[in-house]
Amino acid sequence: MTTVLEPVQVKYCGVCTFPVEFCEFGKRFKKCKTWLESDDPELYKTLYADSALNSSLSSEKEAKISESLAKMQLKEERKEERELQSLKSSKVLVKRIQRTKHKHVIAVAGLEVFDVDMKKMAKTFASKFATGASVSKNAEKKDEVVIQGDVGDEVEAYLVGLLKEKGLEEVKVEQVSERRR
Repeated sequence: MTTVLEPVQVKYCGVCTFPVEFCEFGKRFKKCKTWLESDDPELYKTLYADSALNSSLSSEKEAKISESLAKMQLKEERKEERELQSLKSSKVLVKRIQRTKHKHVIAVAGLEVFDVDMKKMAKTFASKFATGASVSKNAEKKDEVVIQGDVGDEVEAYLVGLLKEKGLEEVKVEQVSERRR
């Protein structure tokens, strides 16, 4: 007689992407716990009830482990906070550059801080504003999106809306006008 083994169903955390049983070893344990409590209260009770927390480790080892995990989590939280503050203090520059008497291009710089794929953003601008758009290097050797046409106000409004969606309302989107390129 053969026994058929059923596959094990593993639930993965929506915050750290570990299996929920291993979230306590990650750097975002508090966030993982709150996510699990809202997503699957039954599993939360089985994993984090007082009876489930009693382990076979000695209290001394358990104290050391919990202390090191707490330090690691605090360090990670501070790192995330610093990254968020640096993102909020950065700014996106929308330059209006005159090509000939009546022709203009718009150069958008400063998006690399937000981990934006510049080629995808250029494609988005090209389809949204029905113009040509490409990625080029500026004088500081950083990527910028160059959009043909005088669509500076529309680009600025689109970027402000995009940053609001990501929760970065404090980021400045500044429009500057330049002469000949």
